[in-house]
Amino acid sequence: MRLRHALVGAATATAAVTVARAAAGLPAALGASERQLRATADRAAAAGSPHAADGAFHNTLPDEVVQRGVTLAVLRAMLTRGDVGHPPHPVPLAADRSPETATPLALTWYGHSSVLLEVDGHRVLADPVWGERVSPSPTVGPRRLHPVPVPLSALPAVDAVVISHDHYDHLDLPTVRALLRHQAAPFVVPLGLGDHLRGWGVPAGRIVERDWGGTTRIGALTLTCAEARHFSGRWLRRNATLWSSWAVAGPRHRVFFGGDTGYTPAFAELGRTHGPFDLTLLPIGAYSEHWPLIHMTPEEAVRAHRDLTQGGVLAPIHWATFNLGFHTWGEPVRRLQAAATAAGVRIAVPRPGQRIDVSDLAATTDWWSAVE
Repeated sequence: MRLRHALVGAATATAAVTVARAAAGLPAALGASERQLRATADRAAAAGSPHAADGAFHNTLPDEVVQRGVTLAVLRAMLTRGDVGHPPHPVPLAADRSPETATPLALTWYGHSSVLLEVDGHRVLADPVWGERVSPSPTVGPRRLHPVPVPLSALPAVDAVVISHDHYDHLDLPTVRALLRHQAAPFVVPLGLGDHLRGWGVPAGRIVERDWGGTTRIGALTLTCAEARHFSGRWLRRNATLWSSWAVAGPRHRVFFGGDTGYTPAFAELGRTHGPFDLTLLPIGAYSEHWPLIHMTPEEAVRAHRDLTQGGVLAPIHWATFNLGFHTWGEPVRRLQAAATAAGVRIAVPRPGQRIDVSDLAATTDWWSAVE
């Protein structure tokens, strides 16, 4: 009997430790409170934002996140997918260094949607996520499929950090804290994300919030908060902060950063208004028939690229680093390559950590087939 009680006690203690580890830092990682976020959305509505109403933000088009009647099917698929989405072999990494002076047009991709842009002598860091998991917990949630290519401290000084929305795979508390230590650039974000950042210790003077269509100047660059078709939320409540894409325009070159979005006809108008773009960075992964409105397929990414520009180069993001869908690891890039070839679209597919000079673009090397 004593042994039984001892075993039960040990199991209970182990479970308690596991839960405690999973919950470590949870309140801070969740971000701003529901009350703060609702107040921000209400202020945006009062200020005339057409995208805010009743304490929340809204897509221009219908924004059903998961199709009705398939919630159980989604849960079942998540529980039974096993290793689908994991690379069978190690993902090859690079650790390319940035030149001392930023070039006219280049990108360094660090995995998922994290990318360092060089535009007309300026550097813009987009959706930086250096954390091990895209989750509020350090022990539970989607984990990296490959290591971080380079430490965040190895990055050169950047002129701006832009964020597309507040999901954990795009806004990461440990990364924000590291950027406060290693960088002095402002955070340029859609409405509401400032509440998260201020709560994490980012000075108000380093936060620039914009609605869709809003702009800010960073040196010779104009950064425009642009429409996307997605949703937001770090806890149970959704859409209390805005989501966006970003147009980065310099004196000579223009870049479109898609962040995370479903296909929308708004891309055509953005191309007419802010393009044509020399480079588009568009999401190609985590698509599913269960949520067709909020994540693009690779074919839709090619379509969006052609809406945004009739030339230019397409670089895929939102793939390879975290398993957030039900497709195999390499399916997005294989489908992208086929669709781009059929449409006559030039693509640049760097390895994580690889820098590509878009002004002097060589043919894309297939490095992903060896991973599959």
